Amino acid sequence: MQPGCYTALITPFKNNEIDEAGLEKLVSFQLANGITGLLAVGTTGESPTLNWNEHISVIERIAAKTRDRCICIAGTGSNNTAETLEATKHAVKSGCEAVLLVDPYYNGPSSLEIRREYVAPVAAAYPDTTIIPYIIPGRTGAQMFAEDLAILYKEHPNVSCVKEATGSLENMRRTRQCCGDTYLILSGDDGITHDMMADKTIAGDGAISVMSNIAPGPVTEMISSLLAGDTEAAKIQFDALKPLFDLVSVKTTEKTPHGEVVCRSRNPVPVKTLMQILGMPAGPCRRPLGKMTRAGMDRVLAAARRVHTENPHILRPAAEFFGVDIDQRLNDPGILAELTYETY
Repeated sequence: MQPGCYTALITPFKNNEIDEAGLEKLVSFQLANGITGLLAVGTTGESPTLNWNEHISVIERIAAKTRDRCICIAGTGSNNTAETLEATKHAVKSGCEAVLLVDPYYNGPSSLEIRREYVAPVAAAYPDTTIIPYIIPGRTGAQMFAEDLAILYKEHPNVSCVKEATGSLENMRRTRQCCGDTYLILSGDDGITHDMMADKTIAGDGAISVMSNIAPGPVTEMISSLLAGDTEAAKIQFDALKPLFDLVSVKTTEKTPHGEVVCRSRNPVPVKTLMQILGMPAGPCRRPLGKMTRAGMDRVLAAARRVHTENPHILRPAAEFFGVDIDQRLNDPGILAELTYETY
């Protein structure tokens, strides 16, 4: 593993089946725009709704296409260590350099149990593969602590990187304190990547990004500027990208016959919605994820139109690669109606 920008690639669907041709095009787009690596079948890739045959197939396809061109990470984590070991075996056989292990969800092991009964067995079984714990308590209801990451790193040197999505800079500082300067800390939250890399007490090493699905070149450039210490250029790049980063999760207030409710459209719904608007192969999300509300769609369109007007270089590579007219697509009522719930 190395510092840089890794795209948490979406899984495109067509008629509820994996769009294999679309997947090939998305990987080619990423490679053409200088991405450091790709994550196959993470949360953004809708791992919860892929069966294991699909899961393995997507990993194999991405690993084959990226071989000798960029780093391939496979999402092989689950809340079942035996299942994770089996998935990791297939990923390693496919040629993946690293695997991502999300903290076990729902059954809620302690940090100690996550370390001893989940990550350590995988690290021991595959010592030549980089093992990346994925810390995202908001999704999993569990969390491995920095102290346990440090113990793992000492006992298993291949557990040398973490995907950090706690949203807490203080937690990231603690990880750096415990794990040392050689440990890689990758942001799992686009909106916080700039701050965690610019903060010298964290000195983050890059990101596993959602919005680099749409703008791999510009997100990579921002991260490269931060790694080079060019904070002025990085801040300009971050400000240009921020409207997109703010779309990773979209929260709106909706009116119902019984009063107002908060509706949170979570990743990957907003990014796949925007990709469909832009004419990129994405398709809908699989159920139980669905569409955005009208208010949510308005947020997506406002952000995309702002970026397209103020910083057209960000979306231009996608327009050219996929052969689309972004102005037309951002204002096509037919496209927008298909992607939006008519009523709450």
